[in-house]
Amino acid sequence: MMNKNYFQPQAETMPYDEIKKIQDEKLVKQVRHVYNNVKYYRDLMNEKGVTPDDIKGIDDLHKLPFIKKDDLRQSYPNGLLATDIKNCVRIHSTSGTTGKRVVAFYTQNDIDMWEECCARAIVAAGGSNEDVCQVCYGYGLFTGGSGLHGGSHKVGCLTLPMSSGNTDRQIQFMMDLNATILCCTPSYAAYIGETLKEKGYKPEDNTLKAGIFGAEPWTEEMRKDIEKNLGIKAYDIYGLTEMSGPGVAFECEEQNGMHINEDHFIAEIINPDTGEVLPVGSKGELVFTSLDKEAFPLLRYRTRDICVLSREKCSCGRTFIKMTKPLGRSDDMMIIRGVNVFPSQIETVLLNNGYTPNYQIIVDRINNKDTFDINVEMRPEDFSDTPKGITAKEKELQSAMMAMLGINPKIHLVVPNSIPRSEGKAVRVIDNRKRLGINI
Repeated sequence: MMNKNYFQPQAETMPYDEIKKIQDEKLVKQVRHVYNNVKYYRDLMNEKGVTPDDIKGIDDLHKLPFIKKDDLRQSYPNGLLATDIKNCVRIHSTSGTTGKRVVAFYTQNDIDMWEECCARAIVAAGGSNEDVCQVCYGYGLFTGGSGLHGGSHKVGCLTLPMSSGNTDRQIQFMMDLNATILCCTPSYAAYIGETLKEKGYKPEDNTLKAGIFGAEPWTEEMRKDIEKNLGIKAYDIYGLTEMSGPGVAFECEEQNGMHINEDHFIAEIINPDTGEVLPVGSKGELVFTSLDKEAFPLLRYRTRDICVLSREKCSCGRTFIKMTKPLGRSDDMMIIRGVNVFPSQIETVLLNNGYTPNYQIIVDRINNKDTFDINVEMRPEDFSDTPKGITAKEKELQSAMMAMLGINPKIHLVVPNSIPRSEGKAVRVIDNRKRLGINI
């Protein structure tokens, strides 16, 4: 039964020893399920000399082999399916920007579990059956729309299944139907706020109270910007198609890390270079094991997301472990002239210096030397500045970037609204070195 603070209070506030007991029991059962039904994973275990009998609980988790995205691509389309396909009722898929798509299968039980996780996130953001939840994540193969849509139904919200795009219609429905919760990517939330302002609306003119934003990296500075422009509290949500979709972890009222639904997922932090399991509180690569997935269960899946886990007591009363926002990725980190660069660092500098989060990073290699350019949209008040004034601002921003990154990019201030807006995931980085076959 839902109350003001929790969708499933007993699960969300159970003591850690109960969480561990549930994880122990589910892991033993899941390992046997995977071993018996997935040849690809059984071969990996046999190669490592591990059998289901070796796994007595989560303390033995480290004995199992990792699964990586390459394994999923090699198993396309259904080499990791762990049940008869007639038991499956849906698929979702990753965007497939490199290599083959990853196809994830779902039984009805898988979907029910996933939607309950999303419902927990909505209630944690203040949602109830009195709310109007506008879902602007993409529907279809992308998990965002379907997950929050199902979670909204379970909470009992009036659900507006808008999908992404057609911003004028988004705003019309938002205003006419008094939407109170907005679910979309943070870059699209920022775009909606920008469009509302252009149309002459003030933050207090809408009825929104909360936003649930995920699917791409965003910073605390961007959060504050969105909250200010939309007049809401902005909550982070984390998920990945390989585990189910959004709702694997979610923020509570503290807005200080996301609670992982530990009754359904086990989280580990590892050294991305060695695979060594690191203690809670260490910074490293996030690894997930799905405990309840029937159709597409993954054991020790390497997410490539870099973060930190914490078991510090949370004022919201939830006992699930927290993860920080991803601090970058071990596979999309850019190495430019030998320096590690994350797009989130660049966004932080821009927002701290009063610029919008509308930017594009262009990296190339010319005459065996990396070039590093950042196009940044000017604020309207800067657009009227003189060429000399604009050049001065570019140099000022370049110095701020150098202080953050330890490397000098070339800054180009461009006219407002000249960088293409995104209604899905924003394309922040164009790395032309990849066309040269350079393994970045």
